[in-house]
Order: sequence, then structure tokens, then C-alpha cells
Amino acid sequence: MNDKIKEILSKYKTIAMVGVSKDDKKPSTIVMKYMQKYGFKVIPVNPSAKGQKILGEEVFEKLEDIKTPIDIVDVFRPSAEANKYAEESVKIGAKVLWLQLGIRSIDAKELVESNNIEYIENRCTKMEYQKLFLNINPAFPVLQS
Repeated sequence: MNDKIKEILSKYKTIAMVGVSKDDKKPSTIVMKYMQKYGFKVIPVNPSAKGQKILGEEVFEKLEDIKTPIDIVDVFRPSAEANKYAEESVKIGAKVLWLQLGIRSIDAKELVESNNIEYIENRCTKMEYQKLFLNINPAFPVLQS
């Protein structure tokens, strides 16, 4: 799995981050800021913040509103919503559906994999980047920027 994740984070640099908060103390926003710091283009998706800016990036209501091609759809939403984002990932031609820590969905996995989209679940992009590229394995990784 580490080789697959390392390849994904090496190859793909545009992330649509679903569920990013306007609150800069929330894990989603901390992860967004961190990934930006390491050269990723992160586009926030949050219907309640549509049209606003989070960390300098325009916020979109849904994935299909984004004009930029998306490599990774990174989801900070409950597992019950994962299949919705799997369907949207297929629709926009994303390369990877990535579900953050604690988020899993067999249906989402089957849907994206049957459409040649890579699937990662129950992993944090920030933690994986730290572990695989920076040799950092912090005890409370989301809280450290």
C-alpha cells in the first residue's frame, strides 16, 4: 500500500478537497494548508462556503463546478456520503478517490475501481506525505502544521 500511495502523491498534484472548513483549526483546513505548502494545488469544495476563499483558493459547491482537471478527490465527509463522491469522481474523470481517516465505503471502492480510478480509504494525505516523503511519523499528525 505504501508504494501505491507514494506513487499517487508523487504523480498527482491537483487535489479537490471535499469538506474543507472555513475554520483554520479544523483538520481538513490544516491538511489543505500542509499540502499547499508541499506544492499541491488544493481546491476546496464546501457548499456552505461556495464562492468564498479558503487559504487563498476559491471554494466550489460541488466537484463538477471546478474547471481545473482534478487528480485526487480527497474526502473529509462521513462514510455515508462516500458513494456520492465516488460517483462525482467518475463523472469528472478524477484519477484517485481518497477517503480520509475513519472513512470507508465498499460501494465507493467498487464503483471507482470499476472505472479505473485508484481508491484509498482510512488514510490522511498529510500523514502519508509526512511518512513517505519526510520520514516524519508524529503522534498527533493532523494537529501539527
